[in-house]
Amino acid sequence: MNSTPVKRLPRKQSSVERSSSVETVGCQLENGQDEQETCRRTEKTTDVNGGPSTPTSPRTPGHCVTGTAHMSPPPVSPKLDRWIRQRCRDLTLRRVDTQRAAKIVNHLRDGLLEFLKNNQERPYFRQATVLNSGSYFEMVKINSPNEFDMMLILPTPRLTWTDLDDCPDVFYTVSLSRSTRSHEIRSYLLQDQRTISAARIRADTRDLVCNFISTYEVPPEVIGHWEVCEAKEDCPAVTLELLREDSEEAEMSIDIVPTLEVTQGWPDAARKGPNVDNWLGKTTRRKFVSQPFYFVPKTPKGNDLSEMARESWRISFSHIEKDIIRNHGNRRTCCEGRGKRCCRKSCLRLLKRLIEGLKQRFPEELEPLCSYHGKTAFFHALSRRGDDTQWAVGDLSSCFLFLLGAFEGHAQSGLLTHFFVPSHNLFAPPAFPQSTLDFLVAALKEQRESNLPFLQTPAPAPPLDSSPSSVQLVPLGSASVTESWLSKAKAVMVTVLMAVVLGLCFI
Repeated sequence: MNSTPVKRLPRKQSSVERSSSVETVGCQLENGQDEQETCRRTEKTTDVNGGPSTPTSPRTPGHCVTGTAHMSPPPVSPKLDRWIRQRCRDLTLRRVDTQRAAKIVNHLRDGLLEFLKNNQERPYFRQATVLNSGSYFEMVKINSPNEFDMMLILPTPRLTWTDLDDCPDVFYTVSLSRSTRSHEIRSYLLQDQRTISAARIRADTRDLVCNFISTYEVPPEVIGHWEVCEAKEDCPAVTLELLREDSEEAEMSIDIVPTLEVTQGWPDAARKGPNVDNWLGKTTRRKFVSQPFYFVPKTPKGNDLSEMARESWRISFSHIEKDIIRNHGNRRTCCEGRGKRCCRKSCLRLLKRLIEGLKQRFPEELEPLCSYHGKTAFFHALSRRGDDTQWAVGDLSSCFLFLLGAFEGHAQSGLLTHFFVPSHNLFAPPAFPQSTLDFLVAALKEQRESNLPFLQTPAPAPPLDSSPSSVQLVPLGSASVTESWLSKAKAVMVTVLMAVVLGLCFI
């Protein structure tokens, strides 16, 4: 694969693309926030246990191939170790912020469900329920609790599905097993009276949410109001933003995604379940496969989509992903109560922060990149290193570098298989063009060789010289600054002593 140098651009900020899966604000704080405090500082320095992979084969689906580019990985320097641990602490959410955010989201969720239950226009939505998921509910949200996702679960009779020829195994057309005359879903069927229209359900969800927001009142302690964002062509969600009266920027956003729940077994492409046998065990894998899965109304990327592709649904296992991250240990006591803690979630937060920094720095070149790519690489890394002792809190830095090396290896090989659908490659074009992949490889290599500057805490701005003729940066602690302060202190002391002497003379 070509090692294209990273393109240098003027620094410009953009909103980071959110890759949210979608899940109870009710179970928000007590169990999760303590787990975010596992990145305690230790003085232990360990060897890096992983590195970037070398390109091995074309981007074809199959088992993920990751190797080690460095035969003898260098040790983590004390300076880099301090940066990684400090950034890990900085990414932890504050309890007071999470409590406030959870209260706001719970209030809106309850109001929305009550509105849907009593609506007369679209009876199909009256029995809808909400399933919350995403990084906040997985306890891996970084920076601040300002992004939430709600899956609006819609009741369905027995379904059948057919995968699209252009995007097999992930995108499907969904139909009823038999025609119906009584179920409320009949108003969302196409002409064949079997196929469920994703576009109609998406449009009606948006209309209902808009009607709800027009009458919804925020809690008295919240200063601001909710607004519905403009619809995006390939986005299944209706996005709400909480705008403060004294600011133009959104304080919080919520994605509401209409979802079909399927309880009759997983599709053939995912029937074997995720590769967790050597990590969570075969019993856990069978438990996952016995649970429902979901369809969300998202279409493949592209301008020349067929009529059926525009009515397609994407498969979703977001509830399983949340379960895996929250119950991540191969021992049940990992990160629970008085059990030993690991650094798995801390490593994922750091990788999410690095991806966020790359997208902020290169928004156009890395537009297809999202946090879901990092989470998928994280799942594959956990399936290869399943033992809790391999993710000890004291080994945070080396474990994160192992994860970063695994992610870089996926980029170099051009192969990042979907964790639940191994036949689907998340790094395959057109969703992830080759030029973007080459740029990502170069950007990750630059970050690694530069000691991860996107994870370093910015140093405080040095003081400026007070001379109006020349503004020069004066480093703190330099000899000139020290001598200047000493001379000023001496002058002050002399002035005070002279005042005391003069006062005594007058007395």
